[in-house]
Amino acid sequence: MNQVAGKPGNASNPSAGRQTNGPQAGQPAGLDSLFAALGPVGDADGPAPPRPVDKWNPEFCGDINMRIAADGTWFYMGTPIGRHALVKLFASILRKDPERYVLVTPVERVGIQVEDAPFIAVEMAMQGAGDSQSISFRTNVDDVVQVGPDHPLRFERDAEGGLKPYVRVRGDLWALVKRALMYDLAELGVEQPAADGGEAQFGVRSNGGFFPMARVSELAV
Repeated sequence: MNQVAGKPGNASNPSAGRQTNGPQAGQPAGLDSLFAALGPVGDADGPAPPRPVDKWNPEFCGDINMRIAADGTWFYMGTPIGRHALVKLFASILRKDPERYVLVTPVERVGIQVEDAPFIAVEMAMQGAGDSQSISFRTNVDDVVQVGPDHPLRFERDAEGGLKPYVRVRGDLWALVKRALMYDLAELGVEQPAADGGEAQFGVRSNGGFFPMARVSELAV
């Protein structure tokens, strides 16, 4: 497991060397109180235990200097967070509010910056075929989701006109499917006539659902 070199208050252990009796001057309620509310980080494999973030509605305490880059890397005060268990802990309390992404506990809510999607889908598995086909993804924080009604796929156009697939993980949190897996998805694609007699769509099937990538005419050479 890669880690940032240890030093007081570094991104591998942002609480190291800091006072634990409240936020530091000039900073909103932040990491010290987050750790106090969440408990030990731990080093267990798999995703962090789910937390009922949709039921927690504390006051907004301002933004902290935390950012999730477009490639899924988490940064604190400009430095990558190297401890994977710590990233998973923060991911377990991430929520998308209408106006911003927040880390939320029962006692506080702080805003963070997300450049694209908060998660990256890094592995894909497929079972079955045809109408019984099922597609699953594992994210960079070890969540595993099966594409279907609760975890739909959507496709957007990037700046060059290419397709960017996203899969819903939970709430309004999505994972960007990494580019190499986009080619695997395209190989699973099929054409499906429009139910209203409109233009046929090209997309993928999973768990009885159809998730369109593009109109068939857009794929013509």
